[in-house]
Amino acid sequence: MSRFTRLDRPARGALAYRRGARAEERVANALAREGWTILDRRVRMAGGEIDIIATYGTTLAFIEVKARQSAEEAAFALGPAQQARLVEAARHWLAQHEVETIGSVRFDVVTVDKKGAMRRIADAFREI
Repeated sequence: MSRFTRLDRPARGALAYRRGARAEERVANALAREGWTILDRRVRMAGGEIDIIATYGTTLAFIEVKARQSAEEAAFALGPAQQARLVEAARHWLAQHEVETIGSVRFDVVTVDKKGAMRRIADAFREI
């Protein structure tokens, strides 16, 4: 028997969850160092979840963090259905929170590869 065994589905899910949570923490810290104000994290709203909500000046960003083996794999992990869920969650969040002086709202995606390299795709898609 090989010392390398395949993980069962729940174990793989738990590993993916922890990898995602670590990536989100790193991204939030990097954004804060760049001057972003983190308003909320890991927000579960009707329709979906938002990883990070942050402002920079008058820009409000709903940020999706994707941790995958490669940046390319991470960039393609946010398909149309997930974009729609993110938009729906953002609409619910906006309806429940009063944010002063919003000049623009955007959806960013930050990819984190297996080496920890981060790449932000600002204004990755538009819906609101």
